[in-house]
Amino acid sequence: MNNLSQFIKGLPKAELHLHIEGSLEPTLMFQLAERNRIKLPFKDIESVKEAYNFNNLQEFLNIYYQGANVLRTEEDFRDLARDYFYRASRDNVIHSEIFFDPQTHTDRGIPFDVVMRGLLAGIAEAESQLGMTVQLIMCFLRHLDEESAFTTLRMAEPWLDKITAVGLDSSEVGHPPSKFKHVFATARQKGLKLVAHAGEEGPPSYIDEAIDVLKVDRLDHGNRIVEDPLLVTRMARSGMTFTLCPLSNQKLQVVKDLKKHPLPYMLKHGLRVTINSDDPAYFGGYVNDNYQVLAENCALDANDFALIARNSFLGSFLSDETVTHYIEVLDKYTASFEARA
Repeated sequence: MNNLSQFIKGLPKAELHLHIEGSLEPTLMFQLAERNRIKLPFKDIESVKEAYNFNNLQEFLNIYYQGANVLRTEEDFRDLARDYFYRASRDNVIHSEIFFDPQTHTDRGIPFDVVMRGLLAGIAEAESQLGMTVQLIMCFLRHLDEESAFTTLRMAEPWLDKITAVGLDSSEVGHPPSKFKHVFATARQKGLKLVAHAGEEGPPSYIDEAIDVLKVDRLDHGNRIVEDPLLVTRMARSGMTFTLCPLSNQKLQVVKDLKKHPLPYMLKHGLRVTINSDDPAYFGGYVNDNYQVLAENCALDANDFALIARNSFLGSFLSDETVTHYIEVLDKYTASFEARA
């Protein structure tokens, strides 16, 4: 292991773009299927892994929703969250803001409350046993209509003190952010932060809509912003945080060659970029794997990765006091590593 790999391994960081359903590893998928007496369309774990050869976002989502079908009980959601937190902690993730997709479950007849109680039990263990801080982001599925999103927001009403933000995910092309402008405005009125996937497969104009129509506080993906230099300049001035996911981009063929990943360009042009794992069970790597793959393919050094980790705290929805504390932890680690080098 070289010095840069060692530096990345121990680097304190936050993860801001993680779909908890996308952390369902094949082993747990089979365990939950057996527990809930569900017959999977896969004969074994290797068959699942073979199915993870996607050509685009929609092909991935088809498998993703099949996997989510094994999640039925509070215990299932707790185990799902618990497994992710323990795995993320090994990558020195000390704060995580996780997405969850309630419509994926309520449309199958799983009560919203079951999902929440299970996830909150997993979060409580992460906080007490691992010392992590965790926040929940409830995503709306953009391939469904806005009324469905409003129904989900109403279901969430008793739990809003446990939910930090709302987001927008699922199939991007053909479902612009403006489709959800009313429900996002209502969520803002209820005191929730706003994020949205935009400019992953969709055009840069979707990034414009997420910012100007939805008025998001943070932008998920956004890799296609590089096609609009004026928008790059505007976002650099605004301090907008971008949650990039390199292995996801490669797996979904959004970025075919990681040596040409847009993150270095975005970083050079002053954008507040972060590195995240998106759906790690499906895309072949957790957060440190995503840091490492850019270290291997792009001209980035320890100072760049320290800045990216700093961005992950600055772009979080933590209190200013907690952000300051975590940055102090980061700076102490960086100084200590430099002293040993």
